Amino acid sequence: MDSWLQELIRLLPEGASYLGALFLVSFFESLPLIGLLMPGSSLIVFAGFLAFHDKGTFTQLFLIASVGALTGDLISFWLGSRYGSTLLKMRWFQRKHQMVKRAEQYFVDHGGKSIFFARFIGPIRGITPFIAGISGMSGRSFCYYTVISSLLWGLSYPGTGYLGGHSWEKAQGLSLRFGLLLGAALIATIIHTWVKRNVKGEEGRSKEKGER
Repeated sequence: MDSWLQELIRLLPEGASYLGALFLVSFFESLPLIGLLMPGSSLIVFAGFLAFHDKGTFTQLFLIASVGALTGDLISFWLGSRYGSTLLKMRWFQRKHQMVKRAEQYFVDHGGKSIFFARFIGPIRGITPFIAGISGMSGRSFCYYTVISSLLWGLSYPGTGYLGGHSWEKAQGLSLRFGLLLGAALIATIIHTWVKRNVKGEEGRSKEKGER
């Protein structure tokens, strides 16, 4: 183990304090706007790298990261459903007007799937559950998507760090490849949605012409 890594592990808190810090990282990254200030995904990947070097266990990290992400999403959704209209008038949200609009459009275009994919897209990770709450999405549907995405996030991000545990450069490379894979899946979903919408539009117009 490199000396810098040994020194870092020595400086980090132990036991419950360390796990509590990881929970907070995952939690705060999932909150609207606050998540923009928290490089949670990078820190959780690094925590997976540290788990390979016996700083905690991967099982603990998976559970803590998943629960933190899920809790943050649920709080974000609740804030949107209860106080969304009021909060959007605050200067803090007004300064991020374009990002809020982007998240709104993303949610309109993709519905429940937006909750899943937004978990892996930094800029709109915390704001999309908030928008879902404002939009009146049912809590049951929201929980379905957010539980799946939180578990996958809690497994994959620490997992890339753990699998690349022999060197931090390798862990970063795996994280980048995973991000590219998700990006490809997102693009495929967007194309599928666009094609489906346009095909339905053409069918509707053809039907109207036939009735005339």
